[in-house]
Amino acid sequence: MSIRLYSYWRSSAAYRVRIALELKGIPHEIVPVSLAPGVAEHREDDYRARNPQMLVPFLEEGEVGIAQSLAILEYLEETYTDKPLLPQSPADCAAVRSFCSSICCDIHPLNNLRVLLYLKQELGVTDNQRDDWYAHWIHEGFRSAELVAAASGGPFVFGEQPTLADACLIPQAYNAHRFNVPLDDFPHLLAVEQHCNALPPFVAALPETQPDATR
Repeated sequence: MSIRLYSYWRSSAAYRVRIALELKGIPHEIVPVSLAPGVAEHREDDYRARNPQMLVPFLEEGEVGIAQSLAILEYLEETYTDKPLLPQSPADCAAVRSFCSSICCDIHPLNNLRVLLYLKQELGVTDNQRDDWYAHWIHEGFRSAELVAAASGGPFVFGEQPTLADACLIPQAYNAHRFNVPLDDFPHLLAVEQHCNALPPFVAALPETQPDATR
């Protein structure tokens, strides 16, 4: 059975799943679903029938259909065990999961496209206010993430091997750069980002390398 990943090139949630697929070497097909305002393919009836949450990513494998990036990452980890992205130790595994949650639950939901559009369109915030909002939540979350990366000694978030933590960090760092958020206070996170982005799996998952880039 082949995997199909419904993805949008700028979605950081889809980006983290693409990284995991590449790190594990899992063959897959990218199916673009545009989230762009004025296009909003994720709200069309055919996609809603597939994924009632109307979000990306959405993974299909045979009769299996999974929404939400963290659930997809766990499914891939439990199904494709040859190249694990979680440590064997329960305590170490919990530490990686905690880091992932700090990115995916505490930073990303506050700064995703739906929230930014609501701030601008419904609450009337200015572009500068929106960018200040974005930077605030990046800095709030990255302070603790920096301490974790510093303690591990690198070159990845948790030492010598990539984990799901790196798959979650890199898209969030990408978004920070996109919104011109200064990251000078987070040298260990920047070092992890630089190391990861020189590796083929991370390059293959980059937004700019996706089939729907610029849509």
